[in-house]
Amino acid sequence: MTIPVEQAKWMYVTMVKIRYFEDEMEKAYGEGKSPVFNIGSGPVPGEMHLATGQEPAAVGICAHLTAEDTVTSPHRPHHHAIAKNVNLDKMAAEIFGKVTGLGKGKGGHMHLFDPAVKFSCGGIVGAGIPHAVGAALAAKMKKKDWVAVSFIGEGAANQGAFHESLNMAGLWKLPLIIVVENNDYGISVPKSASTAIESNDKRAAAYSNVAGAYVKDNDPAEMYRVSEEAVRRARNGEGPTIIEIETYRYLGHFQGDPELYREKDEVPALREKDPIVKWKTTLRNEFSVSEQEIEEMEKRAKRDVENAYRFARESEEPSLESALEDVFI
Repeated sequence: MTIPVEQAKWMYVTMVKIRYFEDEMEKAYGEGKSPVFNIGSGPVPGEMHLATGQEPAAVGICAHLTAEDTVTSPHRPHHHAIAKNVNLDKMAAEIFGKVTGLGKGKGGHMHLFDPAVKFSCGGIVGAGIPHAVGAALAAKMKKKDWVAVSFIGEGAANQGAFHESLNMAGLWKLPLIIVVENNDYGISVPKSASTAIESNDKRAAAYSNVAGAYVKDNDPAEMYRVSEEAVRRARNGEGPTIIEIETYRYLGHFQGDPELYREKDEVPALREKDPIVKWKTTLRNEFSVSEQEIEEMEKRAKRDVENAYRFARESEEPSLESALEDVFI
């Protein structure tokens, strides 16, 4: 498998854009929440779950998707949304609760929806999987080659929705791909203490027509490779695939998480394996991309993120009238 150079560059610039977006959101979310942490204060109220470090899971598969393919995401959705080409300005505005947001500020960080690219946050703990099954069934009934991808955390693979959805998808050979992002923690519980199987891709053996693949060490190239095969199978009517990727959550389960469950040196050790830094080296050495072009890509990604945050901060605050628009009582 050879990754086309333009795809390799897209993966890099998108990972960088995701990282910039999450870094800026970490700062914005922290505004007005100290010295005593108050979840309701600041320009971005509510819970916040950031995906810093988990970028390869999103770009590796979204590199193979089109606007006609469906993606459902859980409560940690920003990297998936950016990789699926959700409107970045409207996404930032939605998180800030502004009327210019994707849902006019009513949904916030955990309820991002962009019908233009068939992206939605389907809820926590595997709640988005049945939605993806519905999209996959619709594609099959319409005789389209569309694919439905559902991103979940490793803990969600222990929920009934995961197994019920795979049973139906396998039985009907639906074009469904479930991406399990194994960051080793379900909130504060390590996978080893909650899951009686080494990796969730092995669960594919329990269902007819379902394939499984495992991606080690947060590797963008391997994620691209296994995703290419999964998307090919789905488009050709060969059935679903479970992909589990070993990925790394650099931040807590939520912003404000004291992370008492982690070893002191755990995160610094993980950051030494930063996939963005490794992929930058890959661009230079394997794709012969110049340092100047890489710098331009980074500048473009940063500019897009800065513009999105500027748009969000300068957008109109919601009023009582706007809050009641599109609300049915």
